[in-house]
Amino acid sequence: MDHSVIDNPAEHRFQMALDGDDIAAAYYQIDENGNVVLTHTEVPYEYGGRGIGTRLATGVFDQLRASGRKAVLKCSFMAHFFATHPQYADVVAG
Repeated sequence: MDHSVIDNPAEHRFQMALDGDDIAAAYYQIDENGNVVLTHTEVPYEYGGRGIGTRLATGVFDQLRASGRKAVLKCSFMAHFFATHPQYADVVAG
């Protein structure tokens, strides 16, 4: 498994390759201010409990920080991740 997170703007998601064709994904929309609105995160059930979601979220927040973009957290998983990782406060809008 390659745990690097890539932005796939054509599919409106950040994604991380898992085994085979499986991916973990964080879906988003861009709002009128250019913010990345994180709407939903998916990790295939069979990968649960392995920290895949945390690795995905870390990659998403790191990429947003590097690009200077801000996140709006509409996804409960991403909101929980941020609540336990306040070092990303500079990445979250509002």
